[in-house]
Amino acid sequence: MSAAEGLSERLKEIDSQGLTRRRKMLSTPQGVSVILEGRPLLNFCSNDYLGLANHPRVVDALRRGASEFGVGSGASHLVCGHSLPHQELEEALAAFTHRDRALLFSTGYMANLGVIDALVGRAGTIFEDRLNHASLLDGARLSGAKLKRYPHGSVPLLSSGEGQLIVSDGVFSMDGDTADVMGLSAVALKAGALLMIDDAHGLGVLGETGAGLLESLALGQGEVPILMGTLGKAFGTFGAFVAGHKDLIDYLLQRARTAIYTTALPPALAVATMASLTLIQEEGWRREHLRGLIERLRQGATDLHLPLMASRSPIQPFLCGSPLVATALADQLLDRGFLVTAIRPPTVPRGTARLRVTLTAGHTHDQVDALLEALSDGFRALPSSLVEDPRP
Repeated sequence: MSAAEGLSERLKEIDSQGLTRRRKMLSTPQGVSVILEGRPLLNFCSNDYLGLANHPRVVDALRRGASEFGVGSGASHLVCGHSLPHQELEEALAAFTHRDRALLFSTGYMANLGVIDALVGRAGTIFEDRLNHASLLDGARLSGAKLKRYPHGSVPLLSSGEGQLIVSDGVFSMDGDTADVMGLSAVALKAGALLMIDDAHGLGVLGETGAGLLESLALGQGEVPILMGTLGKAFGTFGAFVAGHKDLIDYLLQRARTAIYTTALPPALAVATMASLTLIQEEGWRREHLRGLIERLRQGATDLHLPLMASRSPIQPFLCGSPLVATALADQLLDRGFLVTAIRPPTVPRGTARLRVTLTAGHTHDQVDALLEALSDGFRALPSSLVEDPRP
């Protein structure tokens, strides 16, 4: 069998299990109402939690930034690609998250790879939640350190010693629940270990000012030394940052390969992100409305006896069990005008395929009610040959 034939056989096997991934092409800006391959749909799978990706002020800021600073940054930050908008955004993000300094990265994936690899060598040990994002797990593997994965949502056992790093998502992207950051902080401080929290899905959404999960828990730089946040979710733009003590940021500038050896973000994106950060701070009603939508969805799902997983975040997963059930339900919702993503292994553990509904500040109560009705009808209409106990 040739190499190409071998790939074809693997693809057939993936498809037979209902695990084939396909891209969806939008012909409209990101938002609640989108057109997917010619079909108008209500979008319930975007991470644009505050509805800022197509906000007029953010769009206008991007235009102004491009007019003043051009499109490309031209080089890495350490060569000649670090512009005034980058510096201003880093300072603003540090102040927003109540930390000494912040460092921009091109993506959250690159931030996690770079930070973990820079901080822990082959002689070290990294403790990670079993359901951490792939980028956090890949960062540990890249570092060459010993990786120990602890049960989801728990706190690992550590002995005192150097070279230890605890890493966890703050809000887990596929389950929507939160880590026991208080417990993780306590054990890290006792053992003299570093603690890194990826708050990609909490920033902008949680906390009194939108500064994320750590703000909601009143945990500062001393309790959680390393904070990673992304800009492509609640901020509605693109990129990522790491915030912490000034020595941490200086060290990452010397050792984080994914920050050193890559072209800087376009400065116009930094200008746009400054606009979205201002909106996050000024328009707290967006978070309040989003919380109301979450409560409405959860109460409605309870009333309809739908298999909704435990989550108080905008990520609301409906457990299906089988990938075939998840894809069948997603197709039914599509026919009724709702765009919802079926999440299947290996993104989630086998037996826990789900529909991942995400709510945004742009949704209305009526739209949530309509989605619940469609979900209820969809679960009831499943063929008996597909129905399984949705509990993992």
